[in-house]
Amino acid sequence: MKEELIERLTRYTKIDTQSDAGSASVPSTAKQWDLLKELESELNVIGMSNVSLDSKGYLFAELPQNTEGKPVIGFLAHVDTATDFTGTNVKPQLVQYEGGSLVLNEALNVVLTPEQFPNLNNYTGHTLITTDGTTLLGADNKAGIAEIMTAVEYLIGHPDIKHGTVKVGFTPDEEIGRGPHDFNVDRFAADFAYTVDGGPLGELQYESFNAAGATVKVKGNSVHPGTAKNKMVNAVRIAADIIADFDAADTPEKTEGYEGFNHVLNFSGDVEYSEFTMIIRDFDAAAFKARKDSIEKKINHFKDKYPEAEIELDMNDQYYNMREVIEKDMTIVSLAEKAMTSLGIKPVIEPVRGGTDGSQLSYKGLPAPNLFTGGENFHGKFEFASVNDMEKSAQTIVKIIELNAE
Repeated sequence: MKEELIERLTRYTKIDTQSDAGSASVPSTAKQWDLLKELESELNVIGMSNVSLDSKGYLFAELPQNTEGKPVIGFLAHVDTATDFTGTNVKPQLVQYEGGSLVLNEALNVVLTPEQFPNLNNYTGHTLITTDGTTLLGADNKAGIAEIMTAVEYLIGHPDIKHGTVKVGFTPDEEIGRGPHDFNVDRFAADFAYTVDGGPLGELQYESFNAAGATVKVKGNSVHPGTAKNKMVNAVRIAADIIADFDAADTPEKTEGYEGFNHVLNFSGDVEYSEFTMIIRDFDAAAFKARKDSIEKKINHFKDKYPEAEIELDMNDQYYNMREVIEKDMTIVSLAEKAMTSLGIKPVIEPVRGGTDGSQLSYKGLPAPNLFTGGENFHGKFEFASVNDMEKSAQTIVKIIELNAE
């Protein structure tokens, strides 16, 4: 499987598919169609059935059962890449890693070091696909796509392996929280599914954050600074004052495990108008509500502090902890555990410090825990994927399908 995985991930990552939270279209960017259409063609070529790409960018396909009476199982991955680091002009590099620091870009002095990323020590002897130090890689989630494609192609080539009906779904806009918004669960017609959107070897996740997004807008008044006294209302300074009031220890870079956070993503503007966006995350429903209440209270405080400005908060829920749905029937988690264990992989059951499409799909009636892909350091120039662990991911998919048919 390794050569197929290398070829697929290398080809997929070269296609720019970044989504755009500021766009109202579906998918949010036209370039996501480039990969969707390539995958549509590829699914037909390898022999999948009922291949369909709808007007919203949802690509479904089916591997018909060769044994009857088994649950219909689905596997999902998203085509878009993250918006917080460039995914344009990706130049993947194939490296045989033998330890130590890894120079990604000598000219720019971009070096992946085990001192900064201790997880690199786990990959000595692995074949890695890395960036060239100028873009993200896009293994999130193109590694998952490559693994699903390789797994179903393997099953098509090995009809002796018994399996029920297998559904495949590739979706847009996961990185901006919209992936499942137009996902037709009834049309997909699976009893349960797995998103193949995790990280290191063995990850098996059925808990995710509760999540909300917020935009704070500040309207000020721009006046020539020479005559600004008692007239200028500086939206930049007011917005910066609000941001500075958030707890610096309650941020992604200071939290781990089951700890939530408030995260300011970006800031833009000038004296006349400034805004910033942020995300709010917590595993516990009550704590999640308390966070949102606290932010509303904070913004009201600053409205009182700066009555001369117009301050607006727009906050909306994005997804909820999928554990609330999945824990009602842990069969699908146990199935994945059994598949990994049978392959000599130690299941690592831990919460997703983020969200997958499965977070929303579980609440739409399609329980969907998350499986590892073999990728690390997502959303930045130090992102890489282990081909060795990608192969184990594809093997895990095949084994889950095989065990489901027993």
